Amino acid sequence: MQTNHTPKVVIVGAGFGGLQAATHLARLPVQIILIDRTNHHTFQPLLYQVATAGISPGEIAAPIRWIVRKYKNIEVLLGEVQDINVQRRSIKLTDQELSYDYLIVAAGSSHAYFGHDEWEPFAPGLKTIEDAVEIRRRVLLAFELAEHQAASGEGQVQLNFVIVGGGPTGVEMAGTLAEISRHALANEFRSIDPAHTRVILLEGGPRVLPTYAEDLSRSAEDQLKQLGVEVHTSTMVTGVSPAAVHMGTTSLPAAVIIWAAGVAASPLGKKLDAPLDRVGRVMVNPDLSIPGHPEVFVIGDLATLKDEDGKPLPGVAPVAMQEGRATARNIARDLHEQPRQNFHYFDKGSLATIGRAAAVAEFGKVHISGFIAWLSWLFVHVFFLIGFRNRIIVLIQWAWSYLTYERGARLITGSTDLPSWPELSRETEASATARRSA
Repeated sequence: MQTNHTPKVVIVGAGFGGLQAATHLARLPVQIILIDRTNHHTFQPLLYQVATAGISPGEIAAPIRWIVRKYKNIEVLLGEVQDINVQRRSIKLTDQELSYDYLIVAAGSSHAYFGHDEWEPFAPGLKTIEDAVEIRRRVLLAFELAEHQAASGEGQVQLNFVIVGGGPTGVEMAGTLAEISRHALANEFRSIDPAHTRVILLEGGPRVLPTYAEDLSRSAEDQLKQLGVEVHTSTMVTGVSPAAVHMGTTSLPAAVIIWAAGVAASPLGKKLDAPLDRVGRVMVNPDLSIPGHPEVFVIGDLATLKDEDGKPLPGVAPVAMQEGRATARNIARDLHEQPRQNFHYFDKGSLATIGRAAAVAEFGKVHISGFIAWLSWLFVHVFFLIGFRNRIIVLIQWAWSYLTYERGARLITGSTDLPSWPELSRETEASATARRSA
């Protein structure tokens, strides 16, 4: 590197990994360009709280420019990367092309429908603020439409909320939806009883939370059942239609379907001319660079790397954050003409919340369930939220919700159409007509 040249570092994605890389690189004599499709960073672990009306979107999101405002060598661009040319060391946006000396790709992941993208309109996933608001709209709208239909004498629709996937997101959604229907909406409707809502969790494997220890999986399932969730393991979904989930020859009617069954890596991984795993993640070197191009790093959900025990690192925020910091350190070592260091993940533990005072936590060989695990989960998530204001507001919201069961962000925005409703209404009307005729 020439001594009179200021290295340009382009970072794609302002998630956990991208932000950590940017803020740590800002201490070096480099020019940083941070690119993201949105103008805000989203605290994804709490998206389910937005989807279940516990908190508002602005309380788990912060403007990227505000986060990096004190770093004068960071430039933020709102845009989407269309192509990457690792030979020319350039990236192409919609309306411009940028060169780089170092490239950090932290583009994350999206929902995976296992080759059935046609299911997405009927079963939205939960990766963005927009996803969370859409799920919130569907959940709250289902209750309103059921009340309207019952009040007009057309019969009461059986409300089934079906969550596909028993990982942390699926477990969190199922437990919270059960609480909403049995507590938060109690005594608010006159023609329907929300407590009769069925919340059904479908998991294709033999147990929920499959990445956790087996005793914690059993505890999570027990806690879900205590909340009223119907848990079905070893149940493979073979089809999704507007008002039903299909498992082979069996169909389960559903007013709202939520997809939490898998993730797919960003398509940008295919632009890097690097080896990919079966879900499209880039197989990186131990220092997080790609083979043949030490100036290109891939971190976060888009990267796959095995730990010392030969197990792939999980796609969670702590991994991305540590990878972002490690990449910044290796670029600093390059600038000081020092050898790079391989990445080693320090596992601080895993937490998953299930509902009010219900959670599981795994800290090495220490396994905790119930209220203490829930308190640990609460403290960790509030601590890592960006912005003191957001931390205080979320903490107050949670405290109030814990004491009263109230959900403070129950807003239905956008369309009042629900994909499942025409079919569910027809079935309910037909059943009501048959009963009257009998």
